[in-house]
Amino acid sequence: MLFEVLLNNQVRNIAPYFELRLIENDHLLSIINDFEDGKWRYKKFQNYIWDNIAETTLNYKEREALVNQSLLTAAAKNLRLSDKDDATGEGSELAEILLYALMKDHYKALPVVPKIFYKQNTQDYAKGSDSVHIVIEDNEEFSLWFGEAKFYNSVDNSRLSRIVESVKNSLRTDKLKKECSIISGVSDISYIIGDNIAEKVKAVLSYQNSIDTIKELIHVPILLLYECSITKTESVLTEEYRRNIKELHVDIAKRYFSKQLENISDIFLHEKIKFHFILFPVPDKENIVSKFIENVEFYRGD
Repeated sequence: MLFEVLLNNQVRNIAPYFELRLIENDHLLSIINDFEDGKWRYKKFQNYIWDNIAETTLNYKEREALVNQSLLTAAAKNLRLSDKDDATGEGSELAEILLYALMKDHYKALPVVPKIFYKQNTQDYAKGSDSVHIVIEDNEEFSLWFGEAKFYNSVDNSRLSRIVESVKNSLRTDKLKKECSIISGVSDISYIIGDNIAEKVKAVLSYQNSIDTIKELIHVPILLLYECSITKTESVLTEEYRRNIKELHVDIAKRYFSKQLENISDIFLHEKIKFHFILFPVPDKENIVSKFIENVEFYRGD
């Protein structure tokens, strides 16, 4: 992992004093960037985004056919730079790219459905989760990861409620069936995970099967990239900074999972689904987004 992991545990282990019916499938992953010359490392962050942009915006055959700048140019042309979520606004695709990168580096996930590519090319694919991955477990077993990614300029309760609603919507049976049909129909699946496992995945995800049978296979990574006042005022990676961010992230996770538990209780077998709340603080959203857009325009030739 290029970035430092501060917390990676079940929420009930991180905050044992928290007694709001936390279930064992609620996890928190806290990640931070570091500093250099008294400044948060913007360039390191941007480079990480661009090192991973192709996997989210191009399909497998396109990535294999292109190299170097041609690859980045093609990737940039598939970005929309806008989002239906007004509270997220510009930068939502940056958050999706970051989630893909973290899924690959931390969870060892395979990008079966490059969602930004399909959002650009087929409206049907634009509905549903922000990311879709498969993780190959032991003995050729697998898990399904349907992710949400947001980039906010605050972490107030209204923003957390918006994320909960988005997650709940993605767990509706019709949405899950749609995601399963997308995975089964995407040609990349055989290239990425091999024919044998691909056929097993397709059999499990068959439209004829009840969605209840795969609930225990589902993981929901929820990335919240957010502007952080603590990070904005810091200039050195100190133990005090780490401690302050840990305390903040535990508080945010407690507030988030309390809201989620209250709102998804009517989702059948929700207790079998594993949720991973991923928090990544940045000092200035506007700066990051404007630089990202500038780079996109450069590679597009705008």
